[in-house]
Amino acid sequence: MHDELPGEQDRDRRLIYRIGSIAALGLAVITILHSVVFSIVGLPTNVTGWFDLFGRNPVGGLLAFETLMVVYVVLSVPVVLALYAALRPTSGSLMAVYVAISVIGIVAFIVARPAFEMLSLSNGYAAAATDAERAAYLAAGTATYAAFHGTAFWVSYLLGSLGGLVLSAVILRGTVFSRRTAYVRIASSVFDFGLFVPGVGLLIALLSVVCLLAFNLMVARRLAQLARTPAASVRTLEQRALAI
Repeated sequence: MHDELPGEQDRDRRLIYRIGSIAALGLAVITILHSVVFSIVGLPTNVTGWFDLFGRNPVGGLLAFETLMVVYVVLSVPVVLALYAALRPTSGSLMAVYVAISVIGIVAFIVARPAFEMLSLSNGYAAAATDAERAAYLAAGTATYAAFHGTAFWVSYLLGSLGGLVLSAVILRGTVFSRRTAYVRIASSVFDFGLFVPGVGLLIALLSVVCLLAFNLMVARRLAQLARTPAASVRTLEQRALAI
């Protein structure tokens, strides 16, 4: 096995930053599209409402059941890897924790959004010929819908907030990203917990979405800059981070 040459390492570094930048920009676009979907399609509050939505508009039902957000968390993988590559010299151990938290949260969120299962159950409910068959599909739909706000969702939600705080702590210790980037991500994580505030919780949580949108745009911009930065300059940033 041969060690990678410096030029090859530099190309790999630039590539992961470039992919991470594009992915981060994609996250921002998905956030905006998801908000538009909610304003147009709405969000049913019970199983029969979901079955009705899937029956009238299958695509709208899939989008309302947050299929776009499943794409979002999958697309966040290259962003997480790019952030790890950029910030590992600052704190390899904390960034390893951040990657682990992110991966667990991503898997948990995918589990919590069984959109295509709901579509299949909706089709079965619509085609059912007897009350007994409809009742069976309704029961299955109720169990599937429970996952939407179940344990996997809350694990993903809380780990996402915790991961943001860990990432921000690393950013503040280094010089690769601006302190403003860290503060915006901290604000997003703090506003996440607003969801637990009675009455105005949802409004507070929406502020988290705005902060996260801004954070993704800032990360996309910075990663694009790093992808164009000469290797010597990157090493200087890494040495400064190690000296802090």
